Amino acid sequence: MAHGAGGSVMQSLIEKHIVKHLGGAIVDVPLDALDDAAVVHGMVLKSDSYTVKPLSFPGGDIGRLAVSGTVNDILMIGGDPLALAMGFIIEEGFSLAELDKILESIRKTADEVRVPVITGDTKVMERGALDKFVINSSGIGQRNPLLDQNFVEAKKGHTLTSEWLLDSNVRAKDKIIISGTIGDHGIAVLSAREGYGFETRIESDTAPLKSLVNGMLRAGGVVAMKDPTRGGLANLLNEWSQKSKIGILVDEQSIPVKEGVRSACEMLGLDVLEIGNEGKVVAAVTPTRADAVLAALKAMPRGEDAAIIGEATSEFDLVAMETVVGGRRIIPSPAGDPVPRIC
Repeated sequence: MAHGAGGSVMQSLIEKHIVKHLGGAIVDVPLDALDDAAVVHGMVLKSDSYTVKPLSFPGGDIGRLAVSGTVNDILMIGGDPLALAMGFIIEEGFSLAELDKILESIRKTADEVRVPVITGDTKVMERGALDKFVINSSGIGQRNPLLDQNFVEAKKGHTLTSEWLLDSNVRAKDKIIISGTIGDHGIAVLSAREGYGFETRIESDTAPLKSLVNGMLRAGGVVAMKDPTRGGLANLLNEWSQKSKIGILVDEQSIPVKEGVRSACEMLGLDVLEIGNEGKVVAAVTPTRADAVLAALKAMPRGEDAAIIGEATSEFDLVAMETVVGGRRIIPSPAGDPVPRIC
């Protein structure tokens, strides 16, 4: 299970096996870059699969998750999503009423961002051969028209790997900004699956982030962008650190966490930094534009809790955190998300 959990174990599988056989294509942003999506002839392409358990949870379901996750990964690299293709794999005996609910959720979420589902495939497997329902979602997008103006600001004092929002673009003194609270999705799914009765109702943050991303790009100076899904914020920051060959220092007190999520993590012995999210974006922004990007986020729905949580540094080459007690601790790349099957 760890091979699919989004951390260092999965990264090793991808690098040693998948990229070994399928990497090497000469395109604008290739598989080898291990970013959230690829770019070929200026078009952004993304494919993802969803196996969340349970299929419905507080704040969302597998349908909303599939649309949001695919759209967001296109957005994170600097794409403007145009259309989706979906494959449904259904267990024999699955309720048609439940299928209709999922399809309606897909339609409503796609309508939020005006990205239609235009093609796909449907398969049925024998009872017991599959856990109810699995979705594969692929998306295509074009270069976001806001990206060029964003990079006018981003290139001031920066030498960037690419004029796409790649993990390798982070440079010393770039500010790290997150759009809101972490851990909501993973804890909501875990609570629904295991029946934990937390005192505070915790809802998933699952949502497409097009308006947030466009607001940030209009402010300018964004050099990298990523959603902290499997492996959470800890995995995201380590990917940036490793690919950009830069250190990252974050401030524990600045990282927004809902009290209910914090309490749930403490009770279950989980590190909130490693819990997956499905409706948050983290950006690396040039120092001169960080306040403008933060203000743009805070002015929008889903961005009210946005915060600058740290910055990139050449002082060291790993991820570290200033703790609430005044010391520093290393934030390692997690082996995987501690909550399996959250997406």
